[in-house]
Amino acid sequence: MATPYALHHLAQTDSTQDDARLLFEGEPVLVVADRQVKGRGREGRGWRSAPRAVAASLAFRPGWPIESWPLVSPTSGLAARNAIGQVTGSDLGIKWPNDLVSDRGKVAGLLVEADNLVVVAGLGANLWWPDPPAGYAGLLDADPGNGEAVSIARRWAEQLLTLTALPEHEWGRDEFERHCLTIGERIRWKPDGAGTAVAVAEDGSLVVETDEGRLLLRVSEVWEVRSNPLPPI
Repeated sequence: MATPYALHHLAQTDSTQDDARLLFEGEPVLVVADRQVKGRGREGRGWRSAPRAVAASLAFRPGWPIESWPLVSPTSGLAARNAIGQVTGSDLGIKWPNDLVSDRGKVAGLLVEADNLVVVAGLGANLWWPDPPAGYAGLLDADPGNGEAVSIARRWAEQLLTLTALPEHEWGRDEFERHCLTIGERIRWKPDGAGTAVAVAEDGSLVVETDEGRLLLRVSEVWEVRSNPLPPI
């Protein structure tokens, strides 16, 4: 059974991440907003949001040693994939480390921020977007109203709390890897890295084959990975 949590459902907020951190007093706190005006992605980058979206953040302390807290990033992505699928019927792929995509484009992203006291995991998902920018997509063909976002957020939070209460080696690596679309891709990362993604390690790192051998891209260190198709022969 998932750890109990307090739910705060807001009509509008600047950032659910900031709200959840401020409201956290030791017990898990889930903040869901119908509208978020200053959402952010990794490294403080802006987040593009659909007209109808999930904007949710969960503040909690995982039941793992602090050195294993970076595992919350892939675990939150896996929990989000499952929660969205349960509510919308979508079968989504995972782009390591923190995006969910359909065959039409990016539909969701995860942001995990942590200090020694608390982890704040954020989920942004595009439920309905009739005219999305290139590369983005909505999950549904019609506006579902506010209830769908809250349902997804609650399922996501419950699954994430359940997974992070297990021993850290049981976070779901095999399932994550099965749905990880980055595996097998030629990728590049800043400033000048390039290689082929071949696996996901137990600690959530991406295993990459390069000209110099295999290396690990760690969730806590690498902030941008892009597909880099091989040039035609």
